[in-house]
Amino acid sequence: MKALVLAGGSGTRLRPITHTRAKQLVPVANKPVLFYGLESIRKAGITEVGLVVGDTAPAIEEAVGDGSAFGLQVTYLRQEAPLGLAHAVRIARGYLGDEPFVMYLGDNFLVGGITELVRSFDPAVHDALVLLTPVPDPEMFGVAEVRAGRVVRLVEKPSEPPSDLALVGVYLFSSAVHEAAAEIKPSWRGELEITDAIQWLIDRGRPVASTTVEGYWKDTGDVESILEVNGRLLDRRGDETAVHGDVDAVSELTGGVRVAAGARIRRSRIAGPVDIAAGTLIEDCSIGPWTSIGEGCRLRGSGLRRSIVLAHASIAGAHGIESSLIGHCAEIASDGDRGAPRRTLVLGDHSKVRI
Repeated sequence: MKALVLAGGSGTRLRPITHTRAKQLVPVANKPVLFYGLESIRKAGITEVGLVVGDTAPAIEEAVGDGSAFGLQVTYLRQEAPLGLAHAVRIARGYLGDEPFVMYLGDNFLVGGITELVRSFDPAVHDALVLLTPVPDPEMFGVAEVRAGRVVRLVEKPSEPPSDLALVGVYLFSSAVHEAAAEIKPSWRGELEITDAIQWLIDRGRPVASTTVEGYWKDTGDVESILEVNGRLLDRRGDETAVHGDVDAVSELTGGVRVAAGARIRRSRIAGPVDIAAGTLIEDCSIGPWTSIGEGCRLRGSGLRRSIVLAHASIAGAHGIESSLIGHCAEIASDGDRGAPRRTLVLGDHSKVRI
């Protein structure tokens, strides 16, 4: 079995961060979201991956390389525009051949991986296996209508959802899906929808199975979701503190705090779970919980919690930062007013603000 990983798209819900970087490379717990998916694919025993890329192809290719760092053989497949998931299947037809494959959306996060799903899928029995999970806002997703345990209808982002069962961004297909992808027409959104391709199979009596995701799943397409996944991953590490950097005697570290080699902490309080990457300097700060700070950052006289700070950002004198996503090389300065209200910031790379 091969894997088809989708890493194109413009990431409009994550702007301004995605004006300058691929949404799949935004880090959670100091590792790009895309990497978690690639690791799950390798753990499932799959080694051949077709990686669909768009305008951000150079950044994706630089980060992933030939895939050897993940134990994978990666082939890049260029999609000229984000024309839909079924369009990605179309352009991958030559690469995939007649083999069954798993399609994995590169900005999705699925706790527990896909190993059991891959093992359970038999292309001789089913032409597709879709993953479903109940959501409070099904109009934002592809939605399945299930009767007597059988998928009877799929609708992409419906204004009137037939159920609350959203399609998770992981699919398993037999080669039959290629015929379906070739036959369908663009939807009202101007895209070739994978839901329409699967519906094409259903309408022709082809067997489509479903399973409900029991673990945690998240589409990390917006800031709130990115922060939620970051916190969830940090929580999963537990309360163990691992300090490989330089922490002075007057600083206080509680809970699950990871300090990478080369990081320095001075006169600060770090309340885990927190992950601090190499080369970062933190002085006179209150950090955490649920916060990741990238490599080479400089934080002085500041306070933040439930946030992600990307590499080489600088924060000085800014207290009360919460639920924020701070871009690469961004600079925040403040008068240091400790009585300031909580602030939520979403700053693109190289931004400069004073609060």
